[in-house]
Amino acid sequence: MRTAFGAEFAGAPGYLDSPTVGLPPAFVAGAVAAHLDAWRRGAVYAPDFDRDVEAARAGYASLVGVAPEAVAIGGSVSALLGLIAASVPDGVRVATVAGEFTSVTFPFAAQAGRGVTVTELAPGELEQRAGEFDVVAVSLVQSASGRMLDVATLRANAGSAVTVIDVTQTLGWCAVDLSWAAVTVGGAYKWLLAPRGMAWMSVRADLLEGITPHNANWYAGQDPWATVYGLPLRLAPSAKRLDTSPSWASAIGAGAALPWLAALDRSAVHRHTVGLAATVRRELDLPPAESAIVSIPVAGAADRLRTAGIRAAVRAGAVRVGFHLYNTEDDVDRLLEALR
Repeated sequence: MRTAFGAEFAGAPGYLDSPTVGLPPAFVAGAVAAHLDAWRRGAVYAPDFDRDVEAARAGYASLVGVAPEAVAIGGSVSALLGLIAASVPDGVRVATVAGEFTSVTFPFAAQAGRGVTVTELAPGELEQRAGEFDVVAVSLVQSASGRMLDVATLRANAGSAVTVIDVTQTLGWCAVDLSWAAVTVGGAYKWLLAPRGMAWMSVRADLLEGITPHNANWYAGQDPWATVYGLPLRLAPSAKRLDTSPSWASAIGAGAALPWLAALDRSAVHRHTVGLAATVRRELDLPPAESAIVSIPVAGAADRLRTAGIRAAVRAGAVRVGFHLYNTEDDVDRLLEALR
């Protein structure tokens, strides 16, 4: 058991695969386990889960820099972005970066029958040319390489383009302020240390009325437990109108993890995670970057790390590692020794 930032983590030594699946703190795993035990004993009371849902919603809002009323919940990033893609007018021009994760691009590409086009631009070119398009859909941190979006340049050049920013590989380790973005979206089970099955999307107020809630359901009501039967349609006036009914076990884990992450010293977390990654880049003569994700194009690296008991992933032809709260210099040393 390893202690980091006041929490205990099992399985952390040698675990460098947070960009795929993050490790839960013991108190998060304990909360989910307690739910499973209560379910087994018939002691579950459904309305109680609303507290966890709202705690997680507030935690996500704090991490991106918006009000909780601007945040909707869903089951996955692509499902939430599908609502945005379905809401854009016919013929809209969407820009993304070449090699972007498909949960960001596929929802827009699926609108091709309405004349919606998606153009892939090179890193750097996207930020420079953003204002030439109607929508920019891109990850703040690229999944395979860890490349950071040039936010300052994007904001300076975006003009009237609707900015859709995926923060799945960002929140939890990176101190950010995305209050300026039209839409942000992120999943729970990587750097946010919660179970798979929850995602969040913030929507700027002026865009909300133009989004049809195609997944309209009882949980999207302002008072869900009072609007479970009959018409007329009675949806919440806030982004909650886009909610889908949550996975209970996932909501409990997220309700514990996100408020805790939001309360940490984010600058300290950023320094810790990026600092470990910077050491790896320096020792392997890789270009510097302000990211906790490192892509290692070393021949045979995957086999070497597996032999050394180091958990990592292979993405875009290179080994990908990520450094989170629970990683230490021992993990860096172990990684470098395996690669040498």
